[in-house]
Amino acid sequence: MTERDSFQSARVLETARQTMMDIFGYRDFRPGQAGIISSVLAGRDVLAVMPTGRGKSMCYQLPTLMRNGLTLVISPLIALMRDQVSALQAFDICAAALTSSDSPAERETTWRALDKGTLRLLYMAPERMAVPGLAERLGRAGLSMIAVDEAHCVSQWGHDFRPDYLRISEFAQAAGCPQMTAFTATADTAARRDIASRLFDVAPEEFILGFDRPNLHLAIAARQQGFKQVLGFVKARPDRAGIIYCASRKACEDLAEKLKAENICALAYHAGLDAETRSRRQDEFVKSDSVVMCATIAFGMGVDKPDVRYVIHAALPKSMEAYYQEIGRAGRDGDPADTLMLWSLADVALRRRQINESEAEDDRKRMELRRLSALIAYCEAPQCRRLTLLNYFGDEIDPCGHCDLCDDLPRLMDGSVLAQKAMSAIARTGQRFGLEHLVNVLRGLKTDKVLTRGHDALPTFGVGKDLSRHEWMNVFRQLFAAGVIDQPIDGYGEWIITTKGKEVLFGRSPIKLHPPRKTRPAKARPSGVANPLLSDQDRALYSALRKARLALARESRKPAYTIFADRTLIEMALNKPATLDEMAKIFGVGQHKLQRYGAYFLSVIDTAEGRDR
Repeated sequence: MTERDSFQSARVLETARQTMMDIFGYRDFRPGQAGIISSVLAGRDVLAVMPTGRGKSMCYQLPTLMRNGLTLVISPLIALMRDQVSALQAFDICAAALTSSDSPAERETTWRALDKGTLRLLYMAPERMAVPGLAERLGRAGLSMIAVDEAHCVSQWGHDFRPDYLRISEFAQAAGCPQMTAFTATADTAARRDIASRLFDVAPEEFILGFDRPNLHLAIAARQQGFKQVLGFVKARPDRAGIIYCASRKACEDLAEKLKAENICALAYHAGLDAETRSRRQDEFVKSDSVVMCATIAFGMGVDKPDVRYVIHAALPKSMEAYYQEIGRAGRDGDPADTLMLWSLADVALRRRQINESEAEDDRKRMELRRLSALIAYCEAPQCRRLTLLNYFGDEIDPCGHCDLCDDLPRLMDGSVLAQKAMSAIARTGQRFGLEHLVNVLRGLKTDKVLTRGHDALPTFGVGKDLSRHEWMNVFRQLFAAGVIDQPIDGYGEWIITTKGKEVLFGRSPIKLHPPRKTRPAKARPSGVANPLLSDQDRALYSALRKARLALARESRKPAYTIFADRTLIEMALNKPATLDEMAKIFGVGQHKLQRYGAYFLSVIDTAEGRDR
């Protein structure tokens, strides 16, 4: 780049920054946004891999508002599109979505705005690309850019492949080959190559911004008393919105009912509910500050709510990619948020059986099994969670100091004797039994099954009576994660010793384990917006501002965050602006929202502070 080009680029970015401040009230770009926005404004095709919460949408919305033309956003779920359109309309930006659930009046309004040339951003699901003549009509309306959201869905090697995404390239050609941009939070090297080859005629400019979400606290625990563990976690974060992912529809319903019995505002969400109920419950979750959603992964990419304060996995997720994407729904506003995964070896057996019994091709099954193995290794990581998670995606960092292992780093011990006892139980029972029976043999419990099989006469019987059932379960989980024991894919829950395990069993190779320890309740941490700078008086004002925001949201039937984000209310509580000029300096208060809401929130502050006007 020449000196003149560099100067021009700096001027463009400064203009973009000022535009963003005027419209959205954001004073500066988030990490990585500036380079992407600069390239998009220069007309280059872009593929960006950005962590959830880094502001992917700003990278195509802001360039759209700085130049002429229409941007088409291809997005996977109707609810997600509607929420983003609502957020844009809150800034007085002409945006719309074409979905199968549109009323005739909504559809007519969208077409009218398109034909008049006032529509700036149009959201559409990939299935709509099959509508005859649509690409040509958008081309005639001045389509200048296509932004593909959740671009990993293009890749057949991605964790969430969607065949309809394969139409995008052909659709773009029919629409006149507009500028192409693609965004995702989860794409490894193979998936990125697939995305680039399927979406772009020439190699795009790639931005790989890493996968770290430093505001998320990561924690994992063995599921022992599932509901009690979940309940303790939720109660430690009162009046905060959270998502709890469950393994089945019934589990969602049961958990929601149990939480409601504890006076917690909880809802169930899954694909078995009718569309109207799902829509109503998602709407309630998005617009409320404190609803807990008990959901299957059907409640996924459609969540456009930046102030989710925690995500719990009540059972093992499908893969590292799915886990990363799902925890990414917490703390998208950048404030602290918490995650907790509860898992058991029964979850692993179920997942392996699902993979094995699927109709996928053998290559796909092998990939899914490798992903499952990586997830188990993460669950029993001997070091920082974030370090292990990001290493999987190719990022290298130092220990984060912000996960359960860094909070209380477990020391490693020589676990060879424990491993040999466990594997001896497996070997001497013929490698034909499940975990409960093996643990009973080790602990010397004379159950009917132990006595019937004569396993009380084995040399291994009772050699592990000094450890509890939960402690032995912990040992078996670690051995499985280390690859020394395994379960046959086509088996019935029995455990076998691997080649690597035989090296440990016969004393040729040592193994390090965490000392068996009783699982403690998830550590209660301050809720995401409990800013340590807020005094008791500030907190009272912050609470008043939240109530005022909620009242406005209910009156206008909009999500509360589309009025002002939590961070904006925190800055108001700290700085206590007394004039509109002072209010304009608060994060997230652009000119449109200043005119619309400024005086109202000033009055709330005046009342709380006892100020007269």
